[in-house]
Amino acid sequence: MACTAVSAGRGSATTLTQADADAIAAQITAAKAVAPDLTRRFQVTAKGLNTNTQIIGTVPNYLEVRNVQIDEGSFISDQDSQSLSKVAVLGPSARDDLFGAGSEAVGQTVRINNLEFKVIGVTVTKGGTGFANPDDAIYIPIATAQHYLAGDNAYVTTISVEAADQQSMSTIQDQITSLLLDRHKISDPTAADFNVLNQADIVATASSVTNTFTTLLASIAGISLLVGGIGIMNMMLTTVTERTREIGLRQAIGAEKSDIKKQFLLEAVTLTFLGGGVGVAIGWVVTLIVGRFGLPSQISLSSVLLAFGVSAAIGIIFGYYPASRAAKLNPIDALRFE
Repeated sequence: MACTAVSAGRGSATTLTQADADAIAAQITAAKAVAPDLTRRFQVTAKGLNTNTQIIGTVPNYLEVRNVQIDEGSFISDQDSQSLSKVAVLGPSARDDLFGAGSEAVGQTVRINNLEFKVIGVTVTKGGTGFANPDDAIYIPIATAQHYLAGDNAYVTTISVEAADQQSMSTIQDQITSLLLDRHKISDPTAADFNVLNQADIVATASSVTNTFTTLLASIAGISLLVGGIGIMNMMLTTVTERTREIGLRQAIGAEKSDIKKQFLLEAVTLTFLGGGVGVAIGWVVTLIVGRFGLPSQISLSSVLLAFGVSAAIGIIFGYYPASRAAKLNPIDALRFE
């Protein structure tokens, strides 16, 4: 599926209309399907339970354009929109919040903005997080949303357009941009009161954000490791100073320089291993807590091994200088050390 999304202007501005969606459907011949929607967040209640979720007023084509599938019941129809029917289709997460996990919701009623809506269907789980999670949404007819919830029959939030194939997406995007600029009487494209994005743009934006966060987190982790490593080195240097006579005694009874170096390296690695173990334990507890709030999270064996591997490397790298210094001590001077 190739999809292009036209969204309203910056902030809370409402600049797209139902007429814009109709014009796109009529004039952009390469468009396979068009699905306008009006999206707002409302408090929804049912049987004493409630949730704050996004209410999406849309049309039957939304199923095809946004690749949404029905698990139980049916989706909204054109007749529902024409008659301003108060019917709703729940995402699985919204269903679980309002009726309990796995409960039968079709035929039940929910209250949206103090209006009763009859549940006619439940969608298949798609997965997602945050405010754009398709599972945590309720779908109602777009005319019903415009009339009862928005108080305006003209405006829409987004117009989703399905292209026949990936190759035609750029062409459709350019055609939609030209059409809407003409309809909104805007001559300068940079002053457009709408945004047109295709799937490639969305993926590129998501990848850019992900890479930025990855770089940021890697930088923070690197600084933390550097600071921790310097702390380990200072601690080991203090230990070498405090145990100078012990080192001299060991050398006097036959310990080789390599034995002294191995001893202090082992102590440094043990210290960092303990730190790595505490970090893994804290990470495991945090993962369990996050999982209880419905956010998908897990601990992989590779991440645990990586944590211990990094701990060992920090111990070796920052413990080498104190260990080398201990090994180079002169036995006579060490025994005389006070």
